[in-house]
Amino acid sequence: MFPTLQILTTLIVAVAMALALAHLLELPGKMRLSKDDYLTVQRIYYPGFTIGGVTEPIGALLLLLLLFLTPGNTARFWLIAAAFAALAAMHAVFWLLTQPVNNVWLKDTELKGLGAGFFSHDPFGGRQIETSVKPDWTTLRDRWEWSHAARAALGLLAFILLVTAVAL
Repeated sequence: MFPTLQILTTLIVAVAMALALAHLLELPGKMRLSKDDYLTVQRIYYPGFTIGGVTEPIGALLLLLLLFLTPGNTARFWLIAAAFAALAAMHAVFWLLTQPVNNVWLKDTELKGLGAGFFSHDPFGGRQIETSVKPDWTTLRDRWEWSHAARAALGLLAFILLVTAVAL
């Protein structure tokens, strides 16, 4: 059972990392786009990345389970604890920095199904970007893109820590 949990957790964390890494790899090309082209390209992420994003909370739960089942005060335990912290930080960056920009991008978009439910969810209670003064699109773009760069780094860190723990 424990090896199966390790493999499943590694797979789920890898998918979470890969989605953020995909955004990071797009960053240089997307920074060259005009406003209209950029906003058009942004629509391709929904619903695919929305569906894939479920790997972050599932990965965090699996890491907690793995941590609970790992003997305490061992190198493996602390590596898994650090992987959990990195994945939790990755998820927090999404809700605190990325999602408020998504709300601006999607304000006038009618979403259906999972996307509609996901983008109406706000676990931090109304942490929105002030829209009484329309933010400059490049400020929003930069916040969205660089928050994903931070998420990619945190996801990669979580993955490396987890793989190291599993390899011990």
